[in-house]
Parts: sequence; C-alpha cells; structure tokens
Amino acid sequence: MRPVFRRFITLCIFLLPFFLISQEKFTLSGVISEASSNETLIGVTIAIPALRTGVTTNEYGFFSLTLPKGTYEIQISYLGFLDVVETITFDRDQKINFQLNEEAEVLEEVVLTENVEKLNISKPQMSVNTLAVQTIKNIPVVLGEADIIKSLILLPGVSNAGEGASGFNVRGGAADQNLILLDEATIFNSSHLFGFFSVFNPDAIKDVKLFKGGIPARYGGRVSSVLEIFQKEGNSKEFKMNGGIGAVASRLLAEGPIVKDKGAFLIGGRASYAHLFLPLFNIDNTAYFYDLNTKINYKLNNNNSLYLSGYFGRDVFAISNSFENIYGNSVLNLRWNHLFSDKLFSNLSLIYSDFYYGLELDFVGFKWNSGIQNFNIKYDLKHYLSDRFQVNYGINNIYYTFNPGKIVPNGPDSGILEEQLIKKYANEFAAYVDVEHNLSEALSLQYGLRLSHFIRLGQDELNVYENNNPVIFDPFLLVYQEATPTGTIAPGRGEQLATFTNLEPRISLAYTLDEDQSIKASYTRIAQYLHLLSNTSSPTPLDVWTPSGPFVKPQLLDQYAVGYFRSLQDGEYSLETEVFYKDIQNRIDYIDGANLIANNAIEQVILNGKARAYGWEVLLRKNEGRFKGWLAYTLSRSEQQTPGRNPFEDNGRSNKETGINFGQWYSTPYDKTHDISLYGSYDLNKKWRFNSNFVYQTGQPTNYPVGQFQFQELTIPFYGLRNKERLPDYHRLDVSATLTPTKNLKRKWQTEWVFSIYNVYSRMNAASINFRRNQDTGNNEAVRTSIFGIVPAVTYNFKF
Repeated sequence: MRPVFRRFITLCIFLLPFFLISQEKFTLSGVISEASSNETLIGVTIAIPALRTGVTTNEYGFFSLTLPKGTYEIQISYLGFLDVVETITFDRDQKINFQLNEEAEVLEEVVLTENVEKLNISKPQMSVNTLAVQTIKNIPVVLGEADIIKSLILLPGVSNAGEGASGFNVRGGAADQNLILLDEATIFNSSHLFGFFSVFNPDAIKDVKLFKGGIPARYGGRVSSVLEIFQKEGNSKEFKMNGGIGAVASRLLAEGPIVKDKGAFLIGGRASYAHLFLPLFNIDNTAYFYDLNTKINYKLNNNNSLYLSGYFGRDVFAISNSFENIYGNSVLNLRWNHLFSDKLFSNLSLIYSDFYYGLELDFVGFKWNSGIQNFNIKYDLKHYLSDRFQVNYGINNIYYTFNPGKIVPNGPDSGILEEQLIKKYANEFAAYVDVEHNLSEALSLQYGLRLSHFIRLGQDELNVYENNNPVIFDPFLLVYQEATPTGTIAPGRGEQLATFTNLEPRISLAYTLDEDQSIKASYTRIAQYLHLLSNTSSPTPLDVWTPSGPFVKPQLLDQYAVGYFRSLQDGEYSLETEVFYKDIQNRIDYIDGANLIANNAIEQVILNGKARAYGWEVLLRKNEGRFKGWLAYTLSRSEQQTPGRNPFEDNGRSNKETGINFGQWYSTPYDKTHDISLYGSYDLNKKWRFNSNFVYQTGQPTNYPVGQFQFQELTIPFYGLRNKERLPDYHRLDVSATLTPTKNLKRKWQTEWVFSIYNVYSRMNAASINFRRNQDTGNNEAVRTSIFGIVPAVTYNFKF
C-alpha cells in the first residue's frame, strides 16, 4: 500500500469519531395545548430560525423534531395565541409539552426577532384554506347564525348555488364531489332546513381546513375537495359553559374535566324554534332542526389516549297533518392514539356514519325512508424520521349499505303495498403512503401514492339488457329512452358485480425564492366511487347516493395547479394566487325527462361523460392590526361534455348519437365566471367590533324556454341547449356590530350582543326564474323567485 494512501486511511479512522459526533442527532417531542383548558392545538408552528426549519403539530397536537446536537432557539407560534420562545439544548431525547396562552389573556407580549409564519411560504402544501373559529363567528350571515359553510364561500374557488342552497362547490365541482369529515367521520348532508344553515355548531368546533388541490394521499373518495373539521376535546381543567340566543335558534355547550388534566367531556346542542310562533299566525306548519355534539377523551398514560366523539342531527318539516319530512346525520367515532416512540405516532379509528331520509304522506297513505350507512376502520401512522423527512402511511376499509327507498303503508286503510327498492352494497379499501421531504432550504416536496380498490357486491336483483345497454337512442326522435330489460339475475351478497382498482399519485413542491416568497406546483389524481343522483343544481335530502358498478364507472380526476405565494410587510399582508386545471372522466349526466325518485333501475337514465374546470384564484389578506380581512377573486370555467356513443345505421348511412347538446361542451350548473368576496373586520375598541362582507357572482347557468307550440289547446314550451342561459348576477352586502360590555372583563359571566343586517340594500337575487302565461293579458311572462331581501337579526352570546 502506498504511503500516501495509508496515511489517508489512518487520518479517516482518526477523524471518524469526530464525524460521528458531529452527525449525532436528538429528538424533541411533545404535545402543544391551550393553557386555560388543555385543549390540544392543530397546526402550531415549531420553528428553528437558525436552521431555517420546523414542523407543525398534527390533528392531536403532537409534534416531533429531530436535530443535530447543539443548542437552539425554538419559536412556537399559533394564530390568536401568544408566541413562545425557548432555548433548548439537544444533547438527549426529550419530551416537553408546551401550553400557549391566548393573546387577550396575557398582558406582556413576547416580540419575535423573526416571523415564524414565513416558514409556511416554504411548505409544499398548496390549495388549502383554513378559517379560525372566531373569524367564522364574526362573519355576518342570514338570520345571525354563525355558519361554517357560508363562511367558506367567501374563499377563492368556493361558491354555492345561491341563497338557501345546500352544499358548496369547489373549483367548479359538484356538491357530491366534496368529502366532508367531522372528526374523521363522513357527513353526507351538510345542511339544515334545506340549506339555510349548516350542520356544524361553531361552538363545538376547534379546527376547519379545506383542501381544494394538492390533496395528501391519506384522503380519497371525492374528486373536488376535502373539508376536514375537528371538534373540541373538552376542558380538562375546569367546568365551562357557553351559548347563545338568536332570532331563530339557540345553542348551549358544556365542557369540563372527568379527571382533572387527564380526561374531559364536551356536550353541545342547538335547536331552532321559529315554528313555535307559527300558531300565533294561524299557521299549522312546522320547520325546525336540532343537533347534538358530544366528545369524551381520556389520557391513559403518556403514550395512549382514547377519544369517543359523536354527532346527531335531525330536521323536521311538516305541512298541517298531511305531510312530514324528517332527515339527518348520525356519526360515531372511537379513536385510540398510541405513541410507539418519540418519532412514531399512530391513530386507530372505528367509525360509523349514517344519513337518513324519511317522508310521510298522510293524504296518499304511505311512509318513505331511504339513506346510506357506512362502517369504516382506519389506521394511520406518522413517522418523524428527521426534521427534513416525515412519512405518513396507513390503511382504511369502508363497507357501504345503500337504501334507495322503502315504501310502507301508514295505516290499514292506506291501499299502498309495502315495497323495498333494491338495496346496494359495496366495499372500498385503500392503502397509502405520503412523504414530506425537504430536499434543501429552497426546495420542499410532498409526494405520495394511494391504492384504492372498490368492490360492488351482489344484490337481490339486477336487470339484464340487450348488448348490456340500459339506455337506447331513438334515431327518428333524436332522444334517449329507457331500455326494456331482457331479464333479471339474483347475484348473492358474496358475489362481485364489478371491481375497480386505481393508483392515485400525488405530488406537491415548493421552491422558495427568498424568505418572503415562493412558487408552488401540484398534481393530484383521485378516484371517486360514489355518485349523488340529483338533477338540481343544489342537492336536496331526497337525492340518493349510488355506488359505481356494472353500468356506472368511477369518476377519475387529474388536477394540476401552479401558484405564487408572498408575505408582505413582514407578514402584515399575504398574497396567494393560483391557476388550476381539472379533468374528470366518467362524470354522469341524465337523459332529458329523467326520473330519479324511487327509480329501481337508475342505470336507464344515466349517460357517462366527462368534465373539466380551469381558473385563476387570488387571495389578498391583511393579517394584523385593528383592521383585518381579505379580498378573494376567482375567474373560472366549469364545463361538461356528454358525447354520443357508438354510431347507428340510418338508411344505410352511419350516424352518431347526439349526446347532450350535440356532444359539445356545456356549462355545468355550478359554473361561475366571476366570483368576488370582500371581508373586513375592524376592532374599534374593547367594546365594539364591526364586520362586513360583500359578495358578487356571475349568475348560475339555467334553462329558459326558446319557443312554444300548441297541443290540444295547451301551450307547451320547449327548451334549447342545456344550461345555455344564466340567471342574473348575484350580489349583496352584509354588516354586523358586536357589543362586548366592558364590565364583563372582570366577571366570570361574560356576554356579547351581535347586531347584523344581511343584504343591506335588499337586493332581490333570483333563486330561479319561471315562465307562465298571464291570465289577464294572455301573454307569457317571466317570474323571478327570490328568497331573502334585507334581514336584520340580533344574537345574545354568553359564557361562564
């Protein structure tokens, strides 16, 4: 061996211990919670400015941070809470729990030398919006009831079908394309009173997050968005109550310790009572809702915690004694958090979710009920390998039961025979891995893969059609018609009618230009196996969910997004702007005249097509100071195409079916070209706070008659191409003022009054436009239907 080479080997051996020591790393882990209640906090930033790195707490307040040996300044920041700055020496693995105080409760404020929120600029996650619960409570809404869904509509890329419409639409998608999770349980209907209120009680909610794109691999099953909502866990330090009395509804929430600092409970309820005053006006009708939020948590030891949460809600709508409608959600979730080590966190969940729809028609003599149930078991793990490399992975399995409807006679003299529409069954399995990887100080990635496998299980009866085609085309009338079944089969529950397997890759990246700005990009592929059968622009409780199967393929999304993000004036302002393109395969539409209610062969009225949406979103926020708020703008298109299928022979010539709108692209019912939202909040002093928002949207697509003809002395209108016309543009201004008596500051019992005016200038926005013949003049006329003009409201809130 040459002397030079030998000396080099000797030097490497001599320096190896020093190299190993310099690479030695240690882990800091713990839970971050609110000091006054022990409520864990989601998304808290734990930053190390010297290394330009950091992590955030997960859904249960847990964090883990692995760094090289040394002493570092740790900065902990969370919106609405006082920042914490501590110096910690990393010379051993440590578990430290931190508690944050609300800014309003602390007299002396710590001033950070660097804005830790700038670290969010470098995070690869994009197309995500969060709303603080206090912001949701401040936003003026109709009848004074704080509403999560109505607040989300003020964000870019989010809209709905108008006043009183249920659900919400994200980036040109339908309402059934949103996955809504409450403590991980699926909510199938998010509205009370057919869309006037949402099912979520803001008093019971801790965190709200909306994923519009760049959706992590742990989520699947819906192609537009994921709305993730977590309930509070309850105060484990002392008993607390709060509530409010409003114009149409009141609410009350109680929380307190089961065992101090180890376990807590939360129970909250809401109910509307406007119907109680209807008899005073000689009105024998009923319309009200009620719901209940519950949660129990118990810390077994430092490594194990149990959570049991639930929600139950019902709406009741009745006309005299002849009609009654009851519908609502029920969910239950048992969760076990386990910490294998200071780097490996796990969560096991057993979830039950149910949506029920019931209808009783006394004048006809029957009861009707339908719904969807699922049982879900899921196991998620998060591995904090280092401060620059984290891995999420897990599995989940969902078993579905679909009840499209059951008719039951409501009395011996009804004359109606009991009939159960054919129930459907399915199973959806998924496994995923998701990686958060910081390649350098400038480049961060989040990438993952989801494998989904859907099985449509056997049922009591299934139609068989000639050429396996349940929809036929009439070449003479140029219309689609229901095919006549050639027979039926009775596959057993253990058989598989159809199976679908999809790989769903996801990737997001962020490139930091400097500490104040970055560019981001993402690609998302998602499969959706459930479909909501609805031929209205706004879902109704009567709409029925159906699974993919022999005649209905799963929807497949490919979404691309690119964005620019900037922090202005040291975080006082922030700018987010994105462009996106969505392509969806197998989006269903319906033949003209389709009947979706009590239809045992829904495949006879469905056509498969595709959809696309693209647009530009801008969100400019003011984050600090007495005046806060944002301006959101969306420019977008949402279109669908349902082309003709196989060619048919006509007089020896090969012709193609017409499809819908002759196979051309046409606007979806939720296409809004321009969408502008402006929200502002101004703290005048400790006593008065003012809030306002302005909304402008392009009118939604609709169908108007383009002509008419006479048939047996009847005037029959006929319509042109689907969704060719639009309703008038929508706009309104809302304001509110919150009065907090100054004497409350030193009292345990604290109150506030909220005075709000919805639609200040009483704009009569069109919910629909119908056409009729004037009985006096004989001329045709258009009639605008509006739901709200100006609506003042007063709400009294309290807590103790």
